[in-house]
Amino acid sequence: MLKKMILKRLLQMIVVLIIISFLTFLLTYLAPGDPAEAMYEAAGISPTEEQLNTARLSMGLDKPFIVQYGRWVTHALRGDLGTSFSKSLPVATLIGQRLLPTLKIAVFSMAIMLVVSIPLGLLSATHQDGVWDYLIRFLSFFGISMPGFWLGLLLMYVFCVRLHWLPAVSASSGFREMILPSVTLAIAMSSKYTRQVRASVLEELSQDYVIGARARGVRRSRILWRHVFKNALLPLITLLGISFGSLLGGTSIVEIVFAYPGLGNLAVQSVSARDYPLIQGVVLWVAMIYMAVNLVVDLTYDLVDPRIREAR
Repeated sequence: MLKKMILKRLLQMIVVLIIISFLTFLLTYLAPGDPAEAMYEAAGISPTEEQLNTARLSMGLDKPFIVQYGRWVTHALRGDLGTSFSKSLPVATLIGQRLLPTLKIAVFSMAIMLVVSIPLGLLSATHQDGVWDYLIRFLSFFGISMPGFWLGLLLMYVFCVRLHWLPAVSASSGFREMILPSVTLAIAMSSKYTRQVRASVLEELSQDYVIGARARGVRRSRILWRHVFKNALLPLITLLGISFGSLLGGTSIVEIVFAYPGLGNLAVQSVSARDYPLIQGVVLWVAMIYMAVNLVVDLTYDLVDPRIREAR
């Protein structure tokens, strides 16, 4: 049954990818401007009409839309996503270069978030309506409310301008350079997940199996860690997958604030430069990431919760 489910999801992913690639190609096709002219502008060249016509022919822009799309798909299946207008490099190469820096801050920020949100969520739930609960809920509400760009600038001012502990611009993806972008992302995620952990734990604490365990004299700590904690984390798996997919897709605002060389920064640059091949490649990559993460989440549910396996 598991193999059948995986095969079904893979077929669904192929269909969704075809639809997304078609819509992306259509939108760039309908976008104002001339791709040939944009290519010359990115290179700093003022082209003649003859040069523009030659470029259009070489790029296949004289062909009907469906022919252009078919050619792009054929090349994409071979791993050729075209050449960037603005950077004069293969799109696949550019995405590959930005993938590792984005993966670094995604993993680092997720690790910080889990270390912070799980203990705080448990502490808040186990001290419901107490001082710790109100304090944690206030801080989490404050963290969710702060815009990412404002928080990034605030951290930059404190740790870079005033204290001189960290670099203000993350021109590379070294450890010191990715600390502030990762912390900026982790603060907002920690606030959201702390509240989610609290809600999940409170829901589990009200279940009959917990009441029965307490009636039998089982220690509260044993109930919390052996049963409640495991069951409370199940609803978080989907949210973790979505968050990780979003981070791998690039976090444009934070990467722009810190000039971090990730996929989000690359996506913004491609839009600003009207770099159509690069836009198409980044969108396709983000779509693949989201679908792959969703598949992994489904498989994780099967491994963690036996009831799902039995229901298939």
